Amino acid sequence: MRIARYRYEGDVRYGIVDGEVVREIEGTPFPTVESIEVTGIEHHLDDVDLLAPVLPTKIIAVAKNYSDHAAEMGGTVPAEPMIFLKPSTSVVGPEAVIALPEQSTQVEHEAELAVIIGRLCKDVPEDRVEDVVLGYTCANDVTARDLQAKDGQWGRAKGFDTFCPLGPWIATDVDPDELAIECEVNEQIRQDGNTANMVRSVAELVAWISRVMTLVPGDVILTGTPAGVGPLRNGDSVTVTIEGIGTLDNIVSDTGVFS
Repeated sequence: MRIARYRYEGDVRYGIVDGEVVREIEGTPFPTVESIEVTGIEHHLDDVDLLAPVLPTKIIAVAKNYSDHAAEMGGTVPAEPMIFLKPSTSVVGPEAVIALPEQSTQVEHEAELAVIIGRLCKDVPEDRVEDVVLGYTCANDVTARDLQAKDGQWGRAKGFDTFCPLGPWIATDVDPDELAIECEVNEQIRQDGNTANMVRSVAELVAWISRVMTLVPGDVILTGTPAGVGPLRNGDSVTVTIEGIGTLDNIVSDTGVFS
């Protein structure tokens, strides 16, 4: 199942994407797909504006979860997961603009698989992680690399408005452990990886993070990026594509105007 959050005639709604049709549902898709009820209202996909599929309370991102990316950054995989937070205000959806901040001259893309939490949970065993995950979407953990190095911590570098594109929808029926993941900039492949190469699996990450903090419905976990991160310039078109989910498209702008 593919679950989208969209705007139609000024109203924001959730729906099930079936081919080129969006079937509106009652309320939200949380906590589980079993609770979803359709209203009978349908729209053509071209007639709606797709939004970020969730507005999370928090975004927990995992650093250095692909050994090739850790190596390209001059480091190694840490002994335990290394996590950081991105603010909810960094979230934008498909087709939205990634705004280049004036404070940075080195903004880069990071294609990632995003986990969408479906239930309130804490201290989740690895063998129960599937019970608390609603589904998965594409993410771009946009990073001001120069500020990351300058500050020595990542709050500013990762936290600018528009620095967390998510979408195009939530896929509920994919196996997260072996999905091809790509990033293209201006139709040129920059990143070409597979979630099978993650150092720690989705189940390991969700279980570990849930021992640190309570997870609530709609929370997002970014699972790390494969090698190939690179610069984003004014006017660039950047896409993140994940097998079984779809493609997240965004445009880069230095005007500070975004949607």
